[in-house]
Amino acid sequence: MEFTDVIKNRYSCKRYSDRAVEEDKLTAILEAGRVAPTAKNLQEQHVYVLQSAEALEKFNGLTPCRYGAPTVLLVAFDSENVYTYPSSERTSGVEDASIVATHMILAAANEGVDSCWVNRLNPDEVAKAFGLPGNEVVLCAIDLGYAAEGTGPLPNHASRKELAETVTRL
Repeated sequence: MEFTDVIKNRYSCKRYSDRAVEEDKLTAILEAGRVAPTAKNLQEQHVYVLQSAEALEKFNGLTPCRYGAPTVLLVAFDSENVYTYPSSERTSGVEDASIVATHMILAAANEGVDSCWVNRLNPDEVAKAFGLPGNEVVLCAIDLGYAAEGTGPLPNHASRKELAETVTRL
């Protein structure tokens, strides 16, 4: 798919069919996350693939935002393997995991797979529920699947501010 079409047409899917994401498409999506850039190439991301009935049911208890997706990706990062900025006030973990998540969401759209970035969850509760190592911080979850019939973007999807409102040239 043409990249400009991917970024313009991708939307947050709020209702999924029960059609499973094909393994080759899931692999392409995960590969897009694997090759995403990270600070100092530390690659501190860890992606957990939730597909079993047990894992998905557990996830349902942590957020109302699965929307019936047959696959959920938990995106986390190793807090002990991050770049610390010179100011020592922040690290690269959140931004690196965000780049990884964004790569996967755009790759999903390119593969014809719908997605939704889920941040309506408590990262600590998610980590505890799935037994993640103590050094891993959950950034978000990503629903993956195929939109249920009649599902589309929210009405305000195409509403965007003018470029001049969001960009300043200095």
